[in-house]
Amino acid sequence: MILGIGTDLANIDRIQGTLDRFGDRFRNRVFTETEQRKAERRADTAGTYAKRWAAKEACSKALGTGLRMGIAWKDMAVSNIRTGQPVMHVTGWAADRLKEMTPPGHEAIIHVTLTDDHPWAQAFVVIEARPVAEPSGQP
Repeated sequence: MILGIGTDLANIDRIQGTLDRFGDRFRNRVFTETEQRKAERRADTAGTYAKRWAAKEACSKALGTGLRMGIAWKDMAVSNIRTGQPVMHVTGWAADRLKEMTPPGHEAIIHVTLTDDHPWAQAFVVIEARPVAEPSGQP
């Protein structure tokens, strides 16, 4: 079952301007160390940050709160698995909210997809609840 859906569109040039103006202050407030390392290795640094910004906004919307009610930017973090697929990790208040909205007997799965076409970066997040498999086998 779908628990939440969120989307966001970020302007890459706006993110670049924020990086130029606030630098590490902005990076350290919004992005985890892992996200920063990933972005700084990329040729399109601002585009990488913009996609992750959009993903955090989309995730907060899928959680049903937006960026309010105690949620922190770093409570949501995007990384990539070996194949390059992005995955969303939640901690802190975001993890608490996810647990609260997940029905008993289910596990929450966060799906995220990112795209960009300069000057835009976009993210979609879908939070799914899957039934937890019952242990099989009888003694």
